[in-house]
Amino acid sequence: MQENSPAHISPAIDEKWKELLRDEFCAPYFYELKNFLLEEKSKFTIYPPGRLIFNAFDLTPSDKVKVVILGQDPYHGPGQAHGLCFSVPDGINPPPSLKNIFKELNDDLGIPPARHGNLEQWARQGVLLLNATLTVRAGHAGSHQNRGWEKFTDSAISLLSSRYSDIVFMLWGRYAREKAALIDSRNHLVLEAAHPSPFSAYNGFFGCRHFSRANAFLASRGKEPVSWAL
Repeated sequence: MQENSPAHISPAIDEKWKELLRDEFCAPYFYELKNFLLEEKSKFTIYPPGRLIFNAFDLTPSDKVKVVILGQDPYHGPGQAHGLCFSVPDGINPPPSLKNIFKELNDDLGIPPARHGNLEQWARQGVLLLNATLTVRAGHAGSHQNRGWEKFTDSAISLLSSRYSDIVFMLWGRYAREKAALIDSRNHLVLEAAHPSPFSAYNGFFGCRHFSRANAFLASRGKEPVSWAL
């Protein structure tokens, strides 16, 4: 077997996720995805930094997941992406969609908007902040779509649905809502709403009360609710 065969791909990712997703890391599409990323990195700046590509998985092991929030792409501006959907590192101003998430949190649970946009505290409590595509070329939104990441993250969603129970899936916007087909709604709570983007937030995101509904569901299943305050 050659050294570069798919079977030899062993990314730095949380061990529980590595075991759960082991078949994906051996699949031909993942080998092709790795080669694509190596070629992209040789020519362009890629976000997030390599060590943070699997940040969502590292901060939220599969057996700790209580809530899944789905995004589509990492932010493509300098310093914004750090491997968690909708989140930005300390020192970076919260983008418009995140500001609207904070507004809904305030309306729903009375939590004042955070002064920063770093959502790591949510991730450490069991909120998987998962983008469908885990990398992007700097300045080019959607540039790494349809290269294999979606197969990988769809598998992660499907495995969470089939291997665990009582997880809350928050699906915001048309793209995320299409992922409902991967989730067994008999064993999980699926919450759907418009995307929090300024272009759509008033069409059903504001007033969705997903945060209080998620916590009520978790409490009803004997799980510790999420502390959404940052």
